[in-house]
Amino acid sequence: MLKKGNRLTIFILLAMVLGFFTGLAVFYNSSLDFRTSFSGNIRLLATIFLRLVQMIIAPLVFSTLVVGIAKLGDLKTVGRVGGKALLWFVSASLVSLLIGMLLVNLLKPGLAIDLSNADTAGAKELVGKTQEFSLARFVEHVFPKSIVEAMSTNEILQIVVFSIFFGIAMTAIGEYAKPVLKALDVVSHIILKMVGYVMNFAPLGVFGAIAAVIAIKGPKVLMFYLVYYRDFLLGIFILWIVLFGVGFLVLKRRLPSLIRRISQPMLIAFSTTSSEAVFPKLTEELERFGCKDKIVSFILPLGYSFNLDGSMMYMTFASIAIAQASRVHLDLGTQLTMLLVLMLTSKGIAGVPRASLIVVAATCAMFGINPLGIALILPIDHFCDMFRTMTNVVGNALATTVVSKWEGELGGEEQTPVST
Repeated sequence: MLKKGNRLTIFILLAMVLGFFTGLAVFYNSSLDFRTSFSGNIRLLATIFLRLVQMIIAPLVFSTLVVGIAKLGDLKTVGRVGGKALLWFVSASLVSLLIGMLLVNLLKPGLAIDLSNADTAGAKELVGKTQEFSLARFVEHVFPKSIVEAMSTNEILQIVVFSIFFGIAMTAIGEYAKPVLKALDVVSHIILKMVGYVMNFAPLGVFGAIAAVIAIKGPKVLMFYLVYYRDFLLGIFILWIVLFGVGFLVLKRRLPSLIRRISQPMLIAFSTTSSEAVFPKLTEELERFGCKDKIVSFILPLGYSFNLDGSMMYMTFASIAIAQASRVHLDLGTQLTMLLVLMLTSKGIAGVPRASLIVVAATCAMFGINPLGIALILPIDHFCDMFRTMTNVVGNALATTVVSKWEGELGGEEQTPVST
């Protein structure tokens, strides 16, 4: 008999295939008005799934992060684990940004992009949001003025900041805070139980997301951006080699087992282009792999705000490609400055729709590149987002397991019971 998790994976794969061919059938046999209407309606399936996931993100992040910090036992341990996590996050971020910069300079994909096929209207919408990433807006995005408001809008980074303060305060109080710790521990387990119910909707969400995109764009968009997409995938492949190479040095023979564990979250991230959609399932699988809940609860929420490896590689790649297409020359010093700017602005993008594109548009404007050049990559962004979101999941899973190993907190793998 198939395990329950394996059955869900098969259903998701079937949903992807069915969604692709459904979208093709609509694209080739319907008018533009019908395709637009169909896409909007079928996308509701994905919307339902994503909203169900978003419903549990805030309470899950808060309860698991606070419990994780409190269970670490003392402030010295919190600082030590947090320092190791930040060391991984900063190193992985710099490597990701450098890979994107080096690859786009070597292959120059921007020279092959046709300006006449840009989706200008969509680009203008994105450019209008770039003011969100000024320094003042960035600070507002990080530090909450109300935890209730942060939870109501799923501002993950703000929730993380509040949870860190709350967890450290609980740790400092000690025994007096034990009843609150126990209550939040129960809440986190209840939310994780809800995860199983929500994930049953994943195949419907995947079907709706894929069918909606193909019905509007059709298969030609893949061919039109062949060069750009090929070079981007090469960058993702190189980044994966680096990430898994470092992971193998630390985890050694357990790395294949980790990959099997996170394969389903990776697939969901790939098909829905939403990191939030896999946060609960990834938490569950990492704990089954052997990571202690206190480490997972502390590092994984931080990783969702500070460790977006796939997104960062893409941002340098896309920004410089737009400069190439616009025939704007960027010397090495300017590109390194751009890299540091992206390093900063990328830290607050979790949960923002089309976040990578918004940051790219803001960065282009900052360096004298026409931000409407974002239109060059807009039509293919969904397909790029599939791989960069999946890479974000890989990076955060590796960060959590590696820090667990460094802390001596990586236990044996839990055997998932077979469903009868």
